[in-house]
Amino acid sequence: MAYSKGQMEDEITKAMIHWEREYKGRGPTEAKTDILRNMVIVQLRGILTPAECHLAQNKDGMVLIKKLRQQLVEQGRPQLEEIVKRVTSANVVSLHTDISTKTGERLFVFMLDKEL
Repeated sequence: MAYSKGQMEDEITKAMIHWEREYKGRGPTEAKTDILRNMVIVQLRGILTPAECHLAQNKDGMVLIKKLRQQLVEQGRPQLEEIVKRVTSANVVSLHTDISTKTGERLFVFMLDKEL
């Protein structure tokens, strides 16, 4: 099925929320996906647990949260890439991600093998 750009963004957003809930046991409070040329940019807000918010109050806690969340993403990477491929019909060439322990926001940038 061929999706419009808006439909692709919506489908990816729904699938990413579902992945976060299924894989991590808790989903974001807000999510948005934007497609720009050969990039799929997913913004998730409100993803830190109350315990992580408490941990993030010092530098060691921030580093620990980032390491843990990065490891979880690496283990779930095949599922994330499959979500993007299923919706866009494009292969993921690379995945870039970071989390802000200050704002509780995570960004995913999927670089694709073609422009959408």
